[in-house]
Amino acid sequence: MTLQLRVYVPPHPLIQHWLAVARDASTPSTLFRSAMTELGRWLTYEAIRDWLPIQETTIDTPLAPSPATFIDPTVPVVVMPILRAGLALLDGAQALLPLASIYHIGFVRNEETLEPSCYLNKLPAKFDPQTRVLITEPMLATGGTSIAAMAELTQRGVDPALVRIISVVVAPTALQKLSAAYPSLNIYAAAIDEGLNEKGFIVPGLGDAGDRTFGT
Repeated sequence: MTLQLRVYVPPHPLIQHWLAVARDASTPSTLFRSAMTELGRWLTYEAIRDWLPIQETTIDTPLAPSPATFIDPTVPVVVMPILRAGLALLDGAQALLPLASIYHIGFVRNEETLEPSCYLNKLPAKFDPQTRVLITEPMLATGGTSIAAMAELTQRGVDPALVRIISVVVAPTALQKLSAAYPSLNIYAAAIDEGLNEKGFIVPGLGDAGDRTFGT
């Protein structure tokens, strides 16, 4: 069976509401941060469906034995924000995955070549092959940063099929590149936008997510 990248755009009214708040150029930084936190929360909720490892067992209720399902604590779960904009979605994701390990990786994009370069890498030398990784990256524009981040993960033993990316807005260019490089990947986004402008920014997009989050 041929693998094919899957992109999910959940039709949830809360996701669409907070997306609209984040897109609005008049939204102040404090409210923009709230919108990103909420988008991180709801996109994570959708992404971890049928993804978290579980244990089936039996427990005793006050009245009788009952089948029960628990999250399996022996399987590692990681949240990896791509700095710096990925931090905007972290609080929402971490609220649903409080026991997940947080690993940081930072990239800066050359505004002339649009190529990313890594300036911070706090990943371990090796991951358990069962590790689930949730990447938080508000915008997938050219796809260069996400490709580079995935390369760092796979070099350390992560199975791309166990990776989920949550992103607010994505462009077809990034999806095409990720599909070619990592066809087993799953992406959860609030919207798929039209494309990129001459500077490599997503249109209509939401501007610079990092600047708007941190008020810089």
